Amino acid sequence: MTQPAGTRPAISEIIASRLRDVQDFPQPGVLFKDIMPLLADAAAFGACIDELAELPAAYEADLIAGVEARGFVVAAALARAVDAGVVPVRKAGKLPPPTVSARYELEYGSAEIEVPVGVLEGKRVYVVDDVLATGGTLAASLELLSRAGATVTGVGVLIELEFLAGRARLAGHELTALLRL
Repeated sequence: MTQPAGTRPAISEIIASRLRDVQDFPQPGVLFKDIMPLLADAAAFGACIDELAELPAAYEADLIAGVEARGFVVAAALARAVDAGVVPVRKAGKLPPPTVSARYELEYGSAEIEVPVGVLEGKRVYVVDDVLATGGTLAASLELLSRAGATVTGVGVLIELEFLAGRARLAGHELTALLRL
């Protein structure tokens, strides 16, 4: 049943109520924000996608780029909602060539990601991920998409961990976080 306008919980409350903290994952000292309970709740996940789909930056995109790996789930659902295509930002070695890649630092190590060449040239791309932490993954993703010929229309995340100041690494890009912690 649909609730009357103004009586449903804010999207930030919906997300916060469906997060699970996992201490010392993927390594000691890291507090992992598990979104699986959110993804498993059809109404809550749908509300997140609806919220992102209302953003002009998402709606005006030709493609929605999802960042490995939980960002793929958000990207596919959002792409369907805004009638756009979807493109993955993957770990190195997971896409067939040709690709463009970049190595970057994480809060608990380093990684390399890549995007496909040939599908991004001249496209408007909205980038989504589950959590913005230090901003390394998203900053590398934005740089890769640009190198592959895309124009980034904006960035959306379900959760932003403000204390890690990742937003600063995305200067010059419109960023929407549905929940800021």
